[in-house]
Amino acid sequence: MPAQDSHNSWVSLLDRDVSIQANKVVTLTKTEKKTREDKERIGEEIQECAEKYAYTWVFGVDNMRNSFLKDIRNDWKGSRILFGRTRVMQKALGRSPEEEHLPNLHELTEFMSGDVGLLMTDEQPSVVQEYFESFVKTDFARAGFKSPLTFTVPAGTVYSTGGQIPAEDDVPLPHSLETTVRDLGMPTRLVNGKVTLDGDYTVCKEGKTLDSKQTRLLKQFGVAIAEFKIKLIAYYEKDAEKVVAL
Repeated sequence: MPAQDSHNSWVSLLDRDVSIQANKVVTLTKTEKKTREDKERIGEEIQECAEKYAYTWVFGVDNMRNSFLKDIRNDWKGSRILFGRTRVMQKALGRSPEEEHLPNLHELTEFMSGDVGLLMTDEQPSVVQEYFESFVKTDFARAGFKSPLTFTVPAGTVYSTGGQIPAEDDVPLPHSLETTVRDLGMPTRLVNGKVTLDGDYTVCKEGKTLDSKQTRLLKQFGVAIAEFKIKLIAYYEKDAEKVVAL
């Protein structure tokens, strides 16, 4: 009898394992189907917008920030801004004369590489260019960003802006933050209750890639060096059936 019980236990375990594996297959199949459906939906939406609007623009984004992109969407409610995998967007527009959705539209896909988006609009190119040339927002940098400047905190009492403004116009960094900035790499200590540096401390150097500690220090001192901006690359004019590169 014990042998039979052991056999039944193994059968039970095997059945359970088969069940688990089957569930995994089903889940994977559902995921693949959803991904395929999403791609098809995005492709159809791109094609519908290309037919509807007079101009289809390709643009790139420097230092993507969803909050700023939301502002742009609000300003362009009568137009459409679409993102997706580059290859999916290219396929929707058509990558060759045989595949193109509209006459000569395939030429626009030649300008689509890397992280790009599409703007579909009826606004004249001059209006589009004027808007995006002026839409530049500054934000705090993230790890991996290449610093456009060198930022050094001077020796002595550490102030809230890290020496960006005269000491008489600034306030000392709260003593409660001493351990925070020290953990981020600044060789600080408390002297008479004030956060102090014995020597100048360079947080970052121009042209060097920032790590997470450097970006946190820059944010602590209010140094915003990342610029969010849209780079217009090229556009397709539906009525003229042509692509214009910028």
